[in-house]
Amino acid sequence: MKWSQEAEEAVKKVPFFVRKKVRARVEKEAAQAGAAGVTLAHVKTTQARYLKNMSSEIKGYQIDTCFGHNGCSNRAVLSDDLVARVEARLFDADLIGFLKERVAGELKFHHEFRVTFADCPNACSQPQIKDMGIIGACLPMVTEATCTQCGACEAACREGAVTMNPEVPPTIDWKKCLACGQCMAACPTQTLEKGKSGFRLHLGGKLGRHPQLARELPGIFTEDEVMAVLNACLALYKEKSTHGQRFAELFTEADFQEFSKRFRT
Repeated sequence: MKWSQEAEEAVKKVPFFVRKKVRARVEKEAAQAGAAGVTLAHVKTTQARYLKNMSSEIKGYQIDTCFGHNGCSNRAVLSDDLVARVEARLFDADLIGFLKERVAGELKFHHEFRVTFADCPNACSQPQIKDMGIIGACLPMVTEATCTQCGACEAACREGAVTMNPEVPPTIDWKKCLACGQCMAACPTQTLEKGKSGFRLHLGGKLGRHPQLARELPGIFTEDEVMAVLNACLALYKEKSTHGQRFAELFTEADFQEFSKRFRT
């Protein structure tokens, strides 16, 4: 459905974490009203109704994903199955019931537990500012296949983690490597192939009056390990949250160190 310029500008002012929902609702209500396009009046009407009834839209958690499943060429791994597992677990946790018990007054979107997926380190979905950020990762593995010294892998690495040396296979600087998988994709001889793959985990990020970036647990995690970390986060959240505080406000440095030891990969 076509949007007028005024409508587009208005929806950009809606907080980003509800913008997608508001945009979809505007189009739905405009279509139900028989409109051929979206105008500023449609945006204002829907926005007012949406914010007034915000509590009815809250389900206790939010899950965001990047555009990887739409065919993005940068995907390091496929996260589709894990997204479904995570959402099922969050639903089973009855976070909406938990919040209703702990929060005095009307529930707001900022009360919800937020999980974000990014299928590569480009992190378009901003996992570093969510309660739990899950980033696809794939480490390169040097094989015995003959290297032609073409330099394609070195050119593909934005971090400068791949170095070519005459007559020897490429060298990987693991401190610089972000496990994006681009170097192995560029290698024409399979000298670099897919090694360990899974997910990097960021915990305890948020925006707001006191924003903070999430901290990354060391290692690359399997789907089952991601679920184990999620379960631990939910347990800690329910234990510590007394009146709807964000997970990031509750997840201390001591908690991070304990998680780092417990979930060492």
